Amino acid sequence: MTRESVNKEKDVAGVKDLELVRSLFPEMVKRRRHLHRNPEVSYKEEKTSAYVASILTGLGIEVRTGVGGYGIVAVIKGKLPGKTVALRADMDALPIQDEKVCDYASEIPGVMHACGHDGHTSALLAVAEYFARRLDTLQGEIRLIFQPAEEVCPGGAVAMIQDGAIDGADVIYGVHLWTPIPVGTAASAPGPLMASTDEFFVDMKGQGGHGGMPHAAVDSVVAGAALVMQLQTIVSRSVDPLDPAVVTIGSIQGGTVQNVIAEHCVLSGTVRCFKEETRHLIRRRIEEMAEGTAKAYGTEAIIDYVMGYPPLVNHEAEVNRFFREAGNAFGLRAEVSPKIMPAEDFAYYVQQIPGCFVLVGAGNPAKGASYPHHHPKFDLDEESMLYAAGLLITLAESYLGET
Repeated sequence: MTRESVNKEKDVAGVKDLELVRSLFPEMVKRRRHLHRNPEVSYKEEKTSAYVASILTGLGIEVRTGVGGYGIVAVIKGKLPGKTVALRADMDALPIQDEKVCDYASEIPGVMHACGHDGHTSALLAVAEYFARRLDTLQGEIRLIFQPAEEVCPGGAVAMIQDGAIDGADVIYGVHLWTPIPVGTAASAPGPLMASTDEFFVDMKGQGGHGGMPHAAVDSVVAGAALVMQLQTIVSRSVDPLDPAVVTIGSIQGGTVQNVIAEHCVLSGTVRCFKEETRHLIRRRIEEMAEGTAKAYGTEAIIDYVMGYPPLVNHEAEVNRFFREAGNAFGLRAEVSPKIMPAEDFAYYVQQIPGCFVLVGAGNPAKGASYPHHHPKFDLDEESMLYAAGLLITLAESYLGET
């Protein structure tokens, strides 16, 4: 959809004041570019949090800082009674060197917003301004959650939940600006949308020795290599073929020179799937195979298995709301999303209360928005922020209008 076609939209059911939302777009761009120039990695979002809090305070919004670390909870209470809708954006960047050539490229060496969180934050700030101007017609409460540390386990969502970020909330919505989808389109699905993400580390401990005298040593590298091959059978032979899952060995490290048998060989990997029972099955099989292989090769398996984010499971009623209402957010086209293996700690929120997570298209090769997420040249079509803000407002007003 072009900017001109967006401008032809008139107020429709869902978003009650499209002109107000549209008028906030230049400020979204300004804020997003400020954040893009000044990124901060997970658990270190001190300046980002202060920047967001200052904008919210300037709008006269009730703000609680230091929630779950550098998180912020902003509360907007309408003049009319109603329920509480929570809306969430993440704020952290990644330890990646920005390779874009533009006037808003990162000014922090080795750190950049390579996943779109700057756009999420800027869109939610526009949502804050929208509702702050409409208190007389707002039914109930809008609770804005600006979350740190989405990119690194254990993630910021758990700590914010523990600090009461969603206490008393009835529903929650979140979006991710997503360059694999063209701008003007959004996608979601009921049930599992994004995978769980777990990590494992296995140290196959042997006995070092001379490379020419292997009988006097216990070769950890041979044991580690055997384990790598054994683990490849988990998905193909232990998991239901109709149940998507991934077991990836990302690193194997053992030894330093060619003529010494290494005492340690360390493997690390990631596990992705969409069902809790599959998640625990894979963990059990990894541990069994590590211990069995170690015994077969005379080594010891030291296993560190880290349970990360759970699968993100959308609630059907709220996904149905997305499909019903998406067109009211500047004519946003709604599509059914396939399951995707990237993980999101928004999963923790929808474990607690009903909600829906939506992928909002941000791709546009004509504007350089074609690189994948986490790429050094990642960028997004900034018009996607307008759709994201409009969608969050639409979903919130739709929910509150039914109560």
